[in-house]
Amino acid sequence: MLLLSRSIFKAYDIRGILGKTLDIGIARQIGQAFGTAARIKGEQTVVIGRDGRLSGPELAKALASGLQRAGVDVIDLGVVATPMLYFATHVLDAQSGIMVTGSHNPPDYNGFKMVLAGEAIYGDTIQGLYQAIVKGDFAQGNGSYRTHDIRQQYLERITGDVKLARPMKIAIDCGNGVAGAFAGDLYRALGCEVRELFCDVDGNFPNHHPDPAHPENLQDLIRCLKDTDAEIGLAFDGDGDRLGVVTKDGQIIYPDRQLMLFAQDVLMRHPGREILYDVKCTRHVAPWVKQHGGQPLMWKTGHSLVKAKMRETGAPLGGEMSGHLFFKDRWYGFDDGLYAGARLLELLSRVADPSAVLNALPQSVSTPELQLKLEEGENVELIAKLQKEARFPGAQQVVTIDGLRVEYADGFGLARSSNTTPVVVMRFEGESEEALRRIQNEFKRVILAGKANAALPF
Repeated sequence: MLLLSRSIFKAYDIRGILGKTLDIGIARQIGQAFGTAARIKGEQTVVIGRDGRLSGPELAKALASGLQRAGVDVIDLGVVATPMLYFATHVLDAQSGIMVTGSHNPPDYNGFKMVLAGEAIYGDTIQGLYQAIVKGDFAQGNGSYRTHDIRQQYLERITGDVKLARPMKIAIDCGNGVAGAFAGDLYRALGCEVRELFCDVDGNFPNHHPDPAHPENLQDLIRCLKDTDAEIGLAFDGDGDRLGVVTKDGQIIYPDRQLMLFAQDVLMRHPGREILYDVKCTRHVAPWVKQHGGQPLMWKTGHSLVKAKMRETGAPLGGEMSGHLFFKDRWYGFDDGLYAGARLLELLSRVADPSAVLNALPQSVSTPELQLKLEEGENVELIAKLQKEARFPGAQQVVTIDGLRVEYADGFGLARSSNTTPVVVMRFEGESEEALRRIQNEFKRVILAGKANAALPF
């Protein structure tokens, strides 16, 4: 039996390593704590599901037993994508749910994404679960358990909503994550001819890591598009809540550019409304949204934080650079890679050359996400120090809602503290290589002034 470690209670979810910081005993305690929190909110039923990880069955079983001990009734969906668990909290008689998923982490990780009384929980609410376990402060009871198959209802809800203007030939790469159990059937039902790469669910991830945010994980899909008659490629992360897109000519269309295409469409039905995007996104989002009659709203990174802000503002669409896309227009407002893929195909089916449309979206020279690795807690201290002391002569604007985003006439630089690991995440964009280098040098100057021995990744 492992001792409970506070380190697994992250900003947006709970995540640990099997046998080191997470086991069935801890999963049961998390169930009891969450069940208690649900009952305090007046909730009687909690939906659970799991992705394709090898540790999923035993953790889900322990989680269910903890929830039942807290007097909560459990509906077990079995193996599903995370968005299918979110969907269940909207269509079943239960507003709370827990997904057992390690998302895109290595095979020995697993964890829990949670919705409590209709809200994705984060921050203090997750720390509250930790405190409840430490104190043993649990409700008592004897909840029921039943299974439910949500697959058909989920697929029918999407195919009833999304209509393609013509049949399309597509390739999908699920990286052996759980999306592979559903994506092929979904897109075939929409009228696509689908080439499937690594769609057999295998928690060892034998082919490549299921994380479309990293270009190396998209190379198989790029090759497939080159060698076949597929028009477009879609890739998914381990639990199916994020989308990657590749064009026929091998270009990666990052999520901030996907968001622009979606915003143009959504704003036709919701003129004047807010479009949310996180601090990591391209500076082209704001002028694009304004040009199409919307209000751009930059916000903090993190799927739970974006969902909360969307609920507060009533925004019909939001997106993060990491690939989480949130449709409140015709959908429920949660992040869903499979649904976002369907909406993309709906738009692209109206044109003869989908890749040309995607490649024409505004673009600058930019870096991928860069990471400055530090000791636990140092990342938070460094960013706090820079927010107070760093000066950026020549900058148009310094945004501090989440770290430091410094806007120039010809680009931007970002440094923010990761909420999940002890790193400072950085990203840079410029209208030219020269602008990019200049902005990076400005950040190098202030970071080294704040921490002289920092091993910068650029």
